Amino acid sequence: MNKQEILEGVKKAKEDSKPRNFTQSIDVVINIKDLDVKKPENRIDEEVFLPEGRGKDVKIAFIADGELALQAKNAGADLVITKSELEELGKNRNEAKKMANKYNFFVAQADLMPLVGRFLGPVLGPRKKMPKPVPATAKPDPIIERLKNTIKIRIKDQPVIQALVGSQEMDDEQIADNIEAVLGILDRNLEKGRNQIKSMYVKTSMGPVARVI
Repeated sequence: MNKQEILEGVKKAKEDSKPRNFTQSIDVVINIKDLDVKKPENRIDEEVFLPEGRGKDVKIAFIADGELALQAKNAGADLVITKSELEELGKNRNEAKKMANKYNFFVAQADLMPLVGRFLGPVLGPRKKMPKPVPATAKPDPIIERLKNTIKIRIKDQPVIQALVGSQEMDDEQIADNIEAVLGILDRNLEKGRNQIKSMYVKTSMGPVARVI
């Protein structure tokens, strides 16, 4: 499979998609062959940095106190939860669930992680959104910048990956470059890399699939 085939798939997915009154995401769907997902070592749970960005807004929450909380606010974190607010959230399961669903990524000051586990672990854990621990001296700007261009890739019960690789408004080239970044995960994790792809499709969020291979 070459880049031209990926570009053609992206173009077709866009063309076949009916106009909507919102900007649709673009996903890649990859079916993998010869992969026994019953074996834990064959499951994938990784983050991928999309070189051309997600094309959609990402909501990032920081759990921090003092200087780091202040810096996270200034750096543009969508939500900053302090230690006292964390304890309050722990008492209100419905509020905690709403927050867990609303934000894409969570980052926590390392020394607050035991409290995060206690108060938010039950809602963040099942959603695979447990925070990344960072030291109290961390600089939030580069962390936020990177997460805004990051997606999560998982293979769990089925040998299939479905991942967001951009939005309709992005150039075909940019989306193809992001798909290449996702394929890099297969090259690193699978015995035969991308040669284990059984089939691959590109689609808009509401549109039909366009086959690449």
